[in-house]
Amino acid sequence: MQHFSILIVDDEEDFVETLVSRLKKRDVDAIGVRSGEEAIEYIKKKEFHVVIMDIKMPGGIDGIEAMRLIKKEHPQTEIILLTGHASIETSIEGMKFGAFDYILKPVKLEDLLKKITSALEKKKMQDENR
Repeated sequence: MQHFSILIVDDEEDFVETLVSRLKKRDVDAIGVRSGEEAIEYIKKKEFHVVIMDIKMPGGIDGIEAMRLIKKEHPQTEIILLTGHASIETSIEGMKFGAFDYILKPVKLEDLLKKITSALEKKKMQDENR
């Protein structure tokens, strides 16, 4: 598989650590951060192909706002939103702002990997068309 990098943004430390660890076992360059603010800082330093971002996070920047800021500077970055059942409407709103897709928590790794693969395929097609 082509080398790519993924940024995971979620305030649940165990979730982030587990997901990063499981992606690295699959030879994926994965980094986890715990806030929208941290995500914005990381994206200034490094290009990520896919960002997996929780919608609801404490702090000044929630997932939707962080996504909008990331898409403004890096429109080619694909973003998959993580959401609880109560936030499906917000996820759909996020897709209007450019999210690739959303997935419900709790996340099954195989389902998330399928969405990541789809997002990477879309990004590859966009890169080839540029």
